[in-house]
Amino acid sequence: MGKGAGEKQKLRMTRQRRVLLEVLAKAGTHPTADEIYRMVRRRLPHISLGTVYRNLELLSEKGIIGKLDLGGTQRRFDQERGLHYHVRCVRCGRVDDVPIKPAAGLERAARKATDYRITGHRLEFVGLCARCKTDAGAPAEGGPESG
Repeated sequence: MGKGAGEKQKLRMTRQRRVLLEVLAKAGTHPTADEIYRMVRRRLPHISLGTVYRNLELLSEKGIIGKLDLGGTQRRFDQERGLHYHVRCVRCGRVDDVPIKPAAGLERAARKATDYRITGHRLEFVGLCARCKTDAGAPAEGGPESG
C-alpha cells in the first residue's frame, strides 16, 4: 500500500546520489548541473545527464541541497542550506557565498512596508569577480552598475 498524502517518503541514498553530494561538497563553488555532471562522470562514467538532473532536483526538493535561481541563465546548486547571501559575476556567471551575517531586520522591515506575510528572503549581490575585474575585455552584462 502507498504512502498517504501527509506522510513523507524517505529518500533512499543511492550510490549516484552519494557521489553527487560528495562532488558538490568538494566543488567549493556553486556549480551548474552540467558542471556537476562532468565531475560525477569521472567517478561514474556511465551516468546520464538526465539522471544527474533528476537527482539534483530530487535532492533540492527534499531540502538536502540548495537550488539557486539567480540572475544567471543556468540554475546552480549549493551544499549550504542555511540562510546566506551570494554574489554573482555579471560577466562570467561565477557565484560565491558572501561571508556576512544575514540582515535580521530586513524581513521585519518588509512586513511593515507591505501587506505580505513574509516567509523568508534571498539576497544576491552582483559585480565583477577578481578575474573579470582585471580583464579589460568585453563589457559586463546582466545588471545595473549602481548600488
